[in-house]
Amino acid sequence: MRAIDTNVLVRLIVRDDAQQAESAESFVEGGAWVSVLTLFDAAWRLSKDYDLSAKQLADAIGMLLNHRNLVLQDSDAVRAALELFQHKPSLGFSDCLILQLARKAGHLPLGTFDRRLGKVDGAQRL
Repeated sequence: MRAIDTNVLVRLIVRDDAQQAESAESFVEGGAWVSVLTLFDAAWRLSKDYDLSAKQLADAIGMLLNHRNLVLQDSDAVRAALELFQHKPSLGFSDCLILQLARKAGHLPLGTFDRRLGKVDGAQRL
């Protein structure tokens, strides 16, 4: 299966360049794999560069999880991170993903200096 990078993933979501969006859709048509690193980077770019709100970002990640041609690495952890993010958007999706990947790997508690994240089950504020 093919893989895609952050730029392709972002084009599938924001569609701000019609030609690139069409190329991205064509490339993933036969199926494509999205690493958690690519998803992490895309979420950051969508928040910072495209000013997506927490709701818009959650909707975009949900769309990716349900995309018929995409396979997300550790989709169960991504889904759990999305659920946590939807309930606590102030945490940020990236922190939710880090926590859920650590949980899945059995490496808790997750040490953090972040006050908000430190209050979540599985995290420990240092």
